[in-house]
Amino acid sequence: DYDTTRGKDSYEKILQTFSNHEADILVGTQMIVKGHDFPEVTLMGILAADMSLYISDYRASERTFQLLTQAAGRAGRGNSPGRVVIQSYCPENYALQCACRQDYESFYNHEIAYRRLMSYPPIYHMLLIFAMSRYRGELQTACDKLNNLIERKDEVRGGKAQLFGPAEATISRINDINRMVIYIKSADYDMLVRIREHIDEYIMNAGEAFFKRVTVQYDFDPMNSF
Repeated sequence: DYDTTRGKDSYEKILQTFSNHEADILVGTQMIVKGHDFPEVTLMGILAADMSLYISDYRASERTFQLLTQAAGRAGRGNSPGRVVIQSYCPENYALQCACRQDYESFYNHEIAYRRLMSYPPIYHMLLIFAMSRYRGELQTACDKLNNLIERKDEVRGGKAQLFGPAEATISRINDINRMVIYIKSADYDMLVRIREHIDEYIMNAGEAFFKRVTVQYDFDPMNSF
C-alpha cells in the first residue's frame, strides 16, 4: 500500500521479491491488481469486496466490477489454473455476480438500466459545482446563494434540469479547507453549459466580498466522487 511504498524504489523491490519467490504471499490494497503478470500465482483472495459499492459515487458498481475483474485476472496466468475467492456481505449484488462470471455484457445491461432509472451519465449529463473555502460559514452562504440562483432558472423550474444540494463533499474538510458540492442533471449538455456561464457571471458581478474567499470549480460528467 502507499504506507509501505513511499521510499525510493520500494514498490519495485516488493514486486521483485515476490517475483523471485522470496515471498509466496503478497498482501496489499488496490495497487496489487493493476496489470501485474506473475505466471505462477494460482490463488487470489479479495476481502470485503463490496466496500466500494457504498461510496457516494454513481460509478461505484462500475468501479467495483472493474477492480474485481482486474484482481481475478492476476490468478492462473501461467500453465496452472487459477482460483479466486471473494469475501462479501452482499454476494447477490449484480456487480459481484457478473465479476465472478467475467460477464461484462450482463453487467452493462444491469448498470445501464440503473443509470437510465436514476438519470445518470451517459443517459443524462451532470454538472458538478465544487466550492471550497477556509471559512465554513461563508462557504455555506455562498452555496445557498448559488442554489437559490439555480432554483430560479426556467430550466430547473420547468423540470428540464434537476438540482441536488448544496451538501458537504464526501471528504468535507482537507487541510483546513471546507468543501461543498451542488449537482445539476439534465439530458441537455448545452443547457448545463449555459447554467455554468450564468453562475460565473453572477459570481463576477455579485459584489459579495465573501465570494473572493470562496473557490468555485466545475466538472461535467465527473469521473470521481467529491
